[in-house]
Amino acid sequence: MPEFFNSSALWLVLFFVALVFMLVFLAVFTRFARLWVQSVMTGAGIGMLDLIRMWFRKVNPTVITRTKIMAVQAGLDEEEEISTKALEAHYMAGGNVPLVIRSMIAARKAKIIDLSFRRATAIDLAGRNILEAVQTSVYPRVIDCPPQTGKRMTLDAVAKNGIQLKVKARVTVRANLDQLIGGATEETIVARVGEGIVSAIGSAETHAEVLANPDRISRAVLARKLDSQTAFEIVSIDIADIDVGDNIGARLQADQAEADTRVARAQAEGRRAMAVSQEQEYLAGIEENRAKLVEAEAEIPKAMADAFRSGKLGILDYYKLKNVQADTDMRESIAGTGTVRTATAN
Repeated sequence: MPEFFNSSALWLVLFFVALVFMLVFLAVFTRFARLWVQSVMTGAGIGMLDLIRMWFRKVNPTVITRTKIMAVQAGLDEEEEISTKALEAHYMAGGNVPLVIRSMIAARKAKIIDLSFRRATAIDLAGRNILEAVQTSVYPRVIDCPPQTGKRMTLDAVAKNGIQLKVKARVTVRANLDQLIGGATEETIVARVGEGIVSAIGSAETHAEVLANPDRISRAVLARKLDSQTAFEIVSIDIADIDVGDNIGARLQADQAEADTRVARAQAEGRRAMAVSQEQEYLAGIEENRAKLVEAEAEIPKAMADAFRSGKLGILDYYKLKNVQADTDMRESIAGTGTVRTATAN
């Protein structure tokens, strides 16, 4: 009797384990059956165990399976030997697996771009949009210079004759896959082209030369190899619009003349102040000498008084001196010097 119960319990345990196994198998099969059937029908070569392993490694089986089917249908697996493990590795590295395969399909259809799986994954992991780069290689993109979203709507440059020119340019670029990793972006292209345009206009003798031959700007800019070390290749540079601006040279000359006038005026004012100062010094010297003269004339009566007391000067001598002085004043009055002396003294 105990042997019967032991055998029954063993069978129940086995039945329960088998039931759990079947339920787990059905659940897994139900989860991945659709992807497995798609893989088998398209020849992608992804088995049920591969799908289960992806699930355990936290890899999205749907993304990998559909990407592998896409590659097989486009014939990429025959040329590039794109394996499931390679797709899983790129997915786990943080790459965009479907975008890489779509870019490779676009490059293969274009037949002008040699894009391998290793190269495509490297560009994708570098943060570039590989599909957009391939599309730009096939269909070149036009960049406005300066950008229409910026604050300045034109590139302003001045020719040697001082006339300002306002230029709008359009740069046609093609993606350079060889320089896509580490290459400069389109902001660098816009800056370099703007610098080249300003330099080309600045080297022109007159603005009329630029207006007559706008293509000289394009030739000068293209000759400078502005697309080196960038992610783009410049196809052409077209001058979309060119207008005449202000006469910057005349304005600068007028400002310089005004500055020179102010400097000369300041220097003249300094010389005038110096002359006024010297005049005041001379007037002060005249007043000082006049004071000394008055002081000396005040000593004359004292000297005459001393001469009278000492007997050196008599009364007749004094009258003769007064007569001589009166005659002298009369002659000066007739000659006009006395009037001048009086005016000067006043």
